[in-house]
Amino acid sequence: MLELRPTCENCNKRLPPDSRDARICSYECTFCATCVDEVLQNVCPNCGGGFVPRPIRPVTERRHGVCLAKRPASSKRVHLSYPKEEVARFAAMVRDIPADKR
Repeated sequence: MLELRPTCENCNKRLPPDSRDARICSYECTFCATCVDEVLQNVCPNCGGGFVPRPIRPVTERRHGVCLAKRPASSKRVHLSYPKEEVARFAAMVRDIPADKR
């Protein structure tokens, strides 16, 4: 089950569970759309993969036990562990390789 991390790992922007601005990679690294497009150039600085919009967990319990209230989003903030210069270097090295070929 997705963690639904609460903030962008780069700029710390709030990304509540219903945010249409949240982007994730296959490891659930979580960033806002602005950072993905303008800073990371669609390159996850942690794994090198690409990003997709994060799904929104249903608020209404339509199946027993399956909703945001029963399976809440994470409150643990995760922060990028690389300096900005290294993120830029890595993105420049990988960005021209299609995400499905990385």
